[in-house]
Amino acid sequence: MGYLGGFLVTFRQRGKKQRNTREYAKGEGGKRDKPERLHGRHVLNRYEDGMEKCIGCELCAGVCPAKCIYVRGQDNDPADPVSPGERFGFVYEINYLRCIHCDLCVEACPTEAITESKLFEFSFTNRQDAIYTKAELVVTDDGMPQQLPWEDWTDLATVAHQSSAWVRATAPGGAAAYEGKVGWSGELGFGVKPPEAGQSGGASVGTLPYLPSAEHAGPDAHATVHEVDPEAVHEHGEGH
Repeated sequence: MGYLGGFLVTFRQRGKKQRNTREYAKGEGGKRDKPERLHGRHVLNRYEDGMEKCIGCELCAGVCPAKCIYVRGQDNDPADPVSPGERFGFVYEINYLRCIHCDLCVEACPTEAITESKLFEFSFTNRQDAIYTKAELVVTDDGMPQQLPWEDWTDLATVAHQSSAWVRATAPGGAAAYEGKVGWSGELGFGVKPPEAGQSGGASVGTLPYLPSAEHAGPDAHATVHEVDPEAVHEHGEGH
């Protein structure tokens, strides 16, 4: 029947009983849960005192296989430093028309400045919007990702605390001895996040309250995380 056969397939799907396509999850009472280690849109983190973690070293740009990251560092003003180091990221851009979300940039970053959020529902109407600048990537004063007009953050309260989940579960150099060890510096709005169990599991699991600001979620929002050993926090999380 040639091309007419394709139309027959379409006509057979007409009517509710024959419809196989499901409506988008938001029309079914909310979004589906995302894996904790989902690679989404990046954020640039800040320390708990508000200073930026990025030191403008350009390692993320150097390791990026898609060449979608552009970074330029600049010396800090001793009287008003942006980061704790000698330099800070003066220019930081990610071209999401090129990004393949491999997150090699996250692994390469020596200060844990760049991590991935769980946002993957974002679209652009022009190419300029697809190039995220530092002003759009740096987290807000409460440590939350900035919400741009073309992004869908309706599940922010559920996923915000997972911003570094897969890196915290990945031991340095793949060494199993580091599983369950806190090697992550504190993040603005979240403090020192506990480590994940890693590949072998075995870590105890608890529930800590997560209370984002009112514009993000209601008071019942919560996050499930692993319990932290205070000695491990002191030993491995200090000095970053």
